[in-house]
Amino acid sequence: MEITIRDFDEKDAAATARLFFESVRRGAATRYSEAQRQAWAPDLPDPAEWRDRLGGLRTWIAEVEGKMAGFMSVTPTGHLDLAFVHPDWIGAGVAKALYGPVEQYARQSGLSRLTSDASLLARPFFERQGWQVLREQQPVRNGVALANFRMEKTLD
Repeated sequence: MEITIRDFDEKDAAATARLFFESVRRGAATRYSEAQRQAWAPDLPDPAEWRDRLGGLRTWIAEVEGKMAGFMSVTPTGHLDLAFVHPDWIGAGVAKALYGPVEQYARQSGLSRLTSDASLLARPFFERQGWQVLREQQPVRNGVALANFRMEKTLD
């Protein structure tokens, strides 16, 4: 299986919105309740709003067999804001393939660390990449608490 990584383009807005929605609703089912997943992603995001959100971030897209399999986005200050893999590709190396360009970008930008608010599903992946948990958090979305972890990685 070949994973291709490329830069986000505005034409990817609808596909990344759909992938986010599917990742939360189906992919996170092993770690979050139905109520939590509905609060996290109550509806499919509007593609125009999603395009605007991703437009302020550095985003990479992973494709497998010509289909979008995941994406990761980082802010200019090094906060890994979005990291989602399509449920059909979880565990297939997509996240690792996406993470390489994120860390390379951070180092080339002169950042000394990366941060993220990692989900229960993402935490083990980040730990395998050398990240540390700073604290557990309970953000509330649409009236429902969702556990996640503030994590960071210090870059050498």
